[in-house]
Amino acid sequence: MADDTTDTKSSNQMWGGRFASGPDAIMEEINASIGFDKKLFAQDIRGSIAHATMLAHQGIISADDKDKIVHGLNTILSEIESGNFEFSRQLEDIHMNVEARLATLIGPAAGRLHTARSRNDQVALDFRLWVKEELQKTEQMLTGLIAAFLDRAEEHAESVMPGFTHLQTAQPVTFGHHCMAYVEMFGRDRARVRHAIEHLDESPIGAAALAGTGYPIDRHMTAKALGFREPTRNSIDTVSDRDFAIEFLSIAAIAGMHLSRLAEEIVIWSTPQFGFVRLSDAFSTGSSIMPQKKNPDAAELVRAKTGRINGSLVALLTIMKGLPLAYSKDMQEDKEQVFDAAESLELAIAAMTGMVRDMTVNTARMKAAAGSGYSTATDLADWLVREAGLPFRDAHHVTGRAVALAESKGCDLAELPLSDLQAIHPDITDKVYDVLTVEASVASRKSFGGTAPSEVRRQIAFWRARN
Repeated sequence: MADDTTDTKSSNQMWGGRFASGPDAIMEEINASIGFDKKLFAQDIRGSIAHATMLAHQGIISADDKDKIVHGLNTILSEIESGNFEFSRQLEDIHMNVEARLATLIGPAAGRLHTARSRNDQVALDFRLWVKEELQKTEQMLTGLIAAFLDRAEEHAESVMPGFTHLQTAQPVTFGHHCMAYVEMFGRDRARVRHAIEHLDESPIGAAALAGTGYPIDRHMTAKALGFREPTRNSIDTVSDRDFAIEFLSIAAIAGMHLSRLAEEIVIWSTPQFGFVRLSDAFSTGSSIMPQKKNPDAAELVRAKTGRINGSLVALLTIMKGLPLAYSKDMQEDKEQVFDAAESLELAIAAMTGMVRDMTVNTARMKAAAGSGYSTATDLADWLVREAGLPFRDAHHVTGRAVALAESKGCDLAELPLSDLQAIHPDITDKVYDVLTVEASVASRKSFGGTAPSEVRRQIAFWRARN
């Protein structure tokens, strides 16, 4: 007896203190998914109602059993939504938890619900429905973010700021034009979302374990009832496919990257050194030790969320990369990645939409910075080509000499006397000063998609019509 006790104790120590019951406890811990897949309860019940309705319509189960099943499932839905449902880890997942409760409520009729389906196509359906709904929510949130940028762009169609390359002052642009760059980015994200919805708009239910079923089911009926365009066309692919989840994560990662670039600009612009924008206390925090500090924490956290989203994408790609067809238990690890990324993306878009609408733009500071770094040098070169007939390379050289002279005198190009400019090239006239101001520079850039206020307003009108 003592030896048996010693052996058991030794075994438990080998498994670790958390697993007091040995291997069985470890299997329960690694196998159960109810801790996270209970998030799919509404989709699971919705799919089961559609499946039961189709089974009755096809004469596979009786109408009476169908009515009992539907009533029982609606009761369970109410219990879960009200917080009165007790989830059990011993029942592993959301499917078995719902089925066990259904059996308690309606008796033997509950056992007929699983006719002509498997947990493999059931979870594929639940997850696909959830991702589709999340994509639709993402589409709405991106539309809201685009609208916020359109309002700021219209407000600042003529507000001059420095445009940057390499984070160095390049040419003057308008803040409205800069805002419209993000409209284009998030517009592409929204287009990807819409394409992904179209991609996944196929119903998996009825594929069963992997080979379909011998029952005379109507998969088109369930697809229509669940809001899908049509059923999937290959039962093996259906239960082994998680492309829709990977595509969602890919979209989230790209959108997160765009959000992170914007967050980085807000962080930079809100520094005292730039002072382009100021966030209210709603999106900032103070320092515990430095009373003068106003930290752009919301933007920084948006920037950080992108790392989590990227990690989720890489994780699911890695989970799926070595799996043979059809279903493998590895695929149970798909949901937490998507749930976490979806939560991060929702929060990041909401926070950024709030910041775009909240931030105060310091147009005077932007305008002062727009003229720094000889940002109208290209305008001088273009003037020399257009008015003096110089080849662009020669004009580039002349402009470089003018910049060097202005730098040595500690003044802007527009502050150089005409005599100094004519000493560099005799064909320069006083008309050159018409292009050396930042306002003249941006006004001249009327090419399609350019920064001229008239062109910015044209693009705003285009996006308002399609938003």
